[in-house]
Amino acid sequence: MTARTDVVVIGGGQAGLAAGYYLRRTGLDFVILDAQDAPGGAWRHMWDSLRLFSPAEHSSLPGRPMPPQPGRTYPDASHVIGYLKEYEERYGLPVHRPVRVLGVHRDGDDLRVETDSGRRWARSVISATGTWWRPLIPAVRGREIYRGRQLHTVGYRDPGEFTGRSVTVVGAGNSAAQIAADLAGHAELTWVTRHPPRFLADDVDGRALFAAATARRRALDAGEPDPGGVAALGDIVATPPVRAARNKGLLRPVAMFDRLEADGPVWADGTRVRADAVIWCTGFRPALGHLAPLGLRRSGGLIPTDGTRSVEEPRLHLLGYGDWTGPASATLIGVGLPARDAVRRIAALVRTGGR
Repeated sequence: MTARTDVVVIGGGQAGLAAGYYLRRTGLDFVILDAQDAPGGAWRHMWDSLRLFSPAEHSSLPGRPMPPQPGRTYPDASHVIGYLKEYEERYGLPVHRPVRVLGVHRDGDDLRVETDSGRRWARSVISATGTWWRPLIPAVRGREIYRGRQLHTVGYRDPGEFTGRSVTVVGAGNSAAQIAADLAGHAELTWVTRHPPRFLADDVDGRALFAAATARRRALDAGEPDPGGVAALGDIVATPPVRAARNKGLLRPVAMFDRLEADGPVWADGTRVRADAVIWCTGFRPALGHLAPLGLRRSGGLIPTDGTRSVEEPRLHLLGYGDWTGPASATLIGVGLPARDAVRRIAALVRTGGR
């Protein structure tokens, strides 16, 4: 694969498809490179019981409402995968897969995209690789001597393999709460958090979270006091399974342990819990390794941006990594506006010859 094009989009998940929708409307020549071997992005790798935080009609990409899933108010991952597949087909998006991007380099007026299938040159690049591929496990004492099984959120599928076992779930966010709720009643569960988990009100779902994130961004952009955004509401959406487990008293979080020993966690006061497995629901980092040749990362490992555009490399846009690159841009409903803005700026750049 060797070609020149106006825009290369790296990543064929929800952010890449949203960018493709708007690029198709500009008439620019573009291609979407996806490392996966089928549509669906990270949704293809989620655990079986995962449900969206919002009803289908509030979980849509631009231009195409997500249809409801029969029998479910909150769709599951398989429904999202089908929706994303239909979305790229409906708009005839030029997704090439599987293509793994090895690096993005400056090359005169273009950016050169090196892949395992050849090279491409582009006037602009949109990086939309998300975070799923860079799971974060904290440096906890004793991890290397613990003899049980350790896995991250990305490795969890269903409670069946843990039935009758002792499992410690670490984390105070949505993934930890959902996986803990999934395991409750199947395993001997210990849920560990660094701070007391904050459940959102039962009637708050993804619609309210998107509204809060958008209001915060507008306030900050206008120089107004920070209203707090999503963080002001809480950390965990009380989805029906989480709510049911909580109401039954099955979710009883305890403080973070001090260290791991061979058979499980140990707290500073000497309390011990045996654990056959530890599941680290401890978050992710942006998957940006392919951008390393550009030398753009600064403090905290992030790339300084103006909206979605790299401050130091205006031919590069970053899309779908969370509030860093647009309010709620890591969500289905939230990625549309930053995708539209990124494509608008790219079209202006390409049409003026980069001036």
